[in-house]
Amino acid sequence: METLERLQPNRQVTTFILTVFLSQANPAPIRYSVLEETESGSFIAHLTKDLGLGIGELNARSARVVCDDDKQRLLLDRQTGDLLLREKLDREDICGSVEPCVLHFQVFLETPVQFFEGELLIQDINDHSPVFPNREMLLKIPENSQPGTVFPLKLAQDLDVGSNGLQKYTINANSHFHVLTRNHSDGKKYPDLVQDKVLDREEQSEFSLTLMALDGGSPPRSGTSMVRILILDVNDNAPEFVHTPYEVQVLENSPLDSLIVAVLARDVDAGNFGTVSYSLFQASEEIKQTFSINEVTGEIRLTKKLDFEQIKSYHVETEATDGGGLSGKGTVVIEVVDVNDNAPELTISSLISSIPENAPETVVSIFRIRDRDSGDNGKMICSIPDNLPFILRPTFKNFYTLVTDSPLDRESQAEYNITITVTDMGTPRLKTEHNITVMVSDVNDNAPAFTQTS
Repeated sequence: METLERLQPNRQVTTFILTVFLSQANPAPIRYSVLEETESGSFIAHLTKDLGLGIGELNARSARVVCDDDKQRLLLDRQTGDLLLREKLDREDICGSVEPCVLHFQVFLETPVQFFEGELLIQDINDHSPVFPNREMLLKIPENSQPGTVFPLKLAQDLDVGSNGLQKYTINANSHFHVLTRNHSDGKKYPDLVQDKVLDREEQSEFSLTLMALDGGSPPRSGTSMVRILILDVNDNAPEFVHTPYEVQVLENSPLDSLIVAVLARDVDAGNFGTVSYSLFQASEEIKQTFSINEVTGEIRLTKKLDFEQIKSYHVETEATDGGGLSGKGTVVIEVVDVNDNAPELTISSLISSIPENAPETVVSIFRIRDRDSGDNGKMICSIPDNLPFILRPTFKNFYTLVTDSPLDRESQAEYNITITVTDMGTPRLKTEHNITVMVSDVNDNAPAFTQTS
């Protein structure tokens, strides 16, 4: 076999420096849309036509579809070239409150390797009603409260978005209060109860009002909660937090029951009216599961393991209430600090286990690497041993191909065991190894030879 002089390629390839592309990627993604809850098996698009491919080319080139979230939500019929839904899509389950809700996917073909990016817009339908966290709210108002005073109420949650989401609040007609819908910077809508006239506990000590939340669907959906208002004797000073917001950083591997922060509110009133108790205010289920607050000391402690890859920060609203029912609000901003707790992942998409000897450059495997950490903890180096006739090449995003570096000779070596190592740049460094076995199949490239001539 003829030996060619050449420079040895660098066998370590970092994921953030892409210099050589084996395949061509379509620069503009193909875009489609579908209503959530559409039946599985429904038609989305004819990929053969949209990608400008020939009839039967998807099948001949072993085309497949891969979603970014690693869940096989889409199905490609290679025979017809149709892209179909493998399952019903629930927009709220996939994207939560994020709008627009886009499912990113890739279509890749072999021989030669080629990639296309795709985006599927999942459109919302009005399939959820607004829901209050409690069927009844208790509000305590001092009798010397003045007209125009605003009392924040607990908001309703609507999993739908856009015009199908929560739009406004109403309250039943009465002479003392009305409700306003307040738009917050976080995109949520909050109900504010506004006092319209002077209160007199001796004249009326309690009110029961029905608060209704309405969405913008057609027809609109609604949810209700009873607002029970108790009129209190005079307590003219509400608690005030010493600091707001509190800002703290917590390592994601902090043990349970770790002290996050101790909040403090003061009330200048004396006696029972000056005694303060603490609680979480309008806390979501996630916050209630993750943190607890001591009603006496104001200490906030960890009750559930943190995961930076899932939630990077929390906004915890706190409430300090005195013995007379007056309250003050505070905010604690908790930033979760990433630690290197996720090893790189390697997923094989295509693998050839046998290669004919003397074959030209051959794609042995196509695989993807990923690290769920961030920053240096999520940067990766992908490598194989130097003493093998194979090289790694980056292709598309975090996809790599393992290819032969030179023709193989079965008579010299009939089998190769290749270890692919993916190491992150965190401290300490974590790595993943994957072994591939490649057999070299024989071809008739040697003539018979006598071992001895007479």
